[in-house]
Amino acid sequence: MNPSTTQIVYKNKILILGFGCIGQAVLPLLFQSFKLDPSQIVILSKHNIGADVAKNYGVQFKELAVTENNYLKLLPSILGPGDFLLNLSVGVSSIDLIKYCQTNKILYLDAGAECWEERYRNDNSKLPSNYALRDATLQLKQKGPTAVLRHGANPGLVSHFLKQALWNVAKDNNWKGELPRDAVEWAQLAHDLNIKTIHISEHDTQISAQAKKEDEFINTWSVDALIFEALRPAELGWGSHERHLPHDANHHGFGSNCGIYLSQPGAETRVRTWTPASGAFNGFLITHNESLSIADYLTLKQDGKVMYRPTVHYAYHPCPDAVLSLKELVKRKYIPQKDKRIMLNEIVDGTDELGVLLMGNKKGAYWYGSHLSIHEAKKLANHNSATSLQVAAGVLAGMIWAIKNPERGIIESEDMDHEYILSLALPYLGKVGGYYTDWNPLQDKKDSKEKHIDHSDPWQFINIRVSEPE
Repeated sequence: MNPSTTQIVYKNKILILGFGCIGQAVLPLLFQSFKLDPSQIVILSKHNIGADVAKNYGVQFKELAVTENNYLKLLPSILGPGDFLLNLSVGVSSIDLIKYCQTNKILYLDAGAECWEERYRNDNSKLPSNYALRDATLQLKQKGPTAVLRHGANPGLVSHFLKQALWNVAKDNNWKGELPRDAVEWAQLAHDLNIKTIHISEHDTQISAQAKKEDEFINTWSVDALIFEALRPAELGWGSHERHLPHDANHHGFGSNCGIYLSQPGAETRVRTWTPASGAFNGFLITHNESLSIADYLTLKQDGKVMYRPTVHYAYHPCPDAVLSLKELVKRKYIPQKDKRIMLNEIVDGTDELGVLLMGNKKGAYWYGSHLSIHEAKKLANHNSATSLQVAAGVLAGMIWAIKNPERGIIESEDMDHEYILSLALPYLGKVGGYYTDWNPLQDKKDSKEKHIDHSDPWQFINIRVSEPE
């Protein structure tokens, strides 16, 4: 039950904001890794879901929604300088919480970018993109208490998988340089290895003993968060090698210009990808922060002009019931189902295979990541599925890094020491390794005369996207 050998002494308070699937998954890991008294942890949640879990650990649980109108009065009553705000909420502004923590010398970590729910409850079309949220947050960068942005599994651990994968491929190509130390050196390595496209490639095969019902949305992690992401326009980091801008592509017109977004939601955008256990499959291109942060991190410029950048995006195949739920959601014209269920104890089998797929190197595409079964996850930590434990491992590792590096200001996953982070997370990730493949998205289209194909370069996005609109 306890992969940790030595507990870390931490004497300050931890406020867990939001206690859904991931909050409940993280709590056992905190007590495994830190020497804590239950009185040091306070949980705020707008629902009473998980209250029994908190009670089992002797942790204070308050059923209370954090809103734009009350957060400035609420947070000072719980947190002081040196304390930690772990933001695992949905519908609470990450930017406003970060500003508060920076001003009040409080450590911070979140697993995703969020806005105030009440501002957009009746009009999701006005929700800012991940690109816009990231740009606005990075403008706050200054010296101060550490705030780790978007550090679960993905975004989060996958950025550390990426660095390890690049280094593995470099060694396999007899690369003679030293381990890169900063963004420019990592980008130069990716360029030298001819990495054109990077997928955050995930296939969840976990199944439940309880069948999905009509008008029910099922998932292995937050239903609300998946719906929120899937209904937003698909976003991706846009590579310098790309020759075919999608017909429905849009540029943001501000910031680093590292990404584009499509005029259709992720729930209706499919891409071809690959993982070792599942082989080739089609996944959803759902907007995620790491698609932009990785693309930006691996950008090389000369005299202000982009000389190299890979295309980066998420390629996600949720669990079978979640796929059915998404299809039903689209048929309902995006009106969410009445009932929602997060699978946990009723999961009887399956794995979550999560990693990065690097494409373009002469040795073939290379996948590096975690293959974690539900059976392994249950042995490693209570209140976890394979999916939630991968996320919780990223959250835990990011928290430990922040506590040991308390004055680093606002930090993205790519700015952190990947070897240290992976050493903390690996005990919870099942089988972790790298695999080469001869797969490419044109393998079943060698003789095809389809309009939207570029036979000269398999790694063009036009080949990876399942269908290109007219």
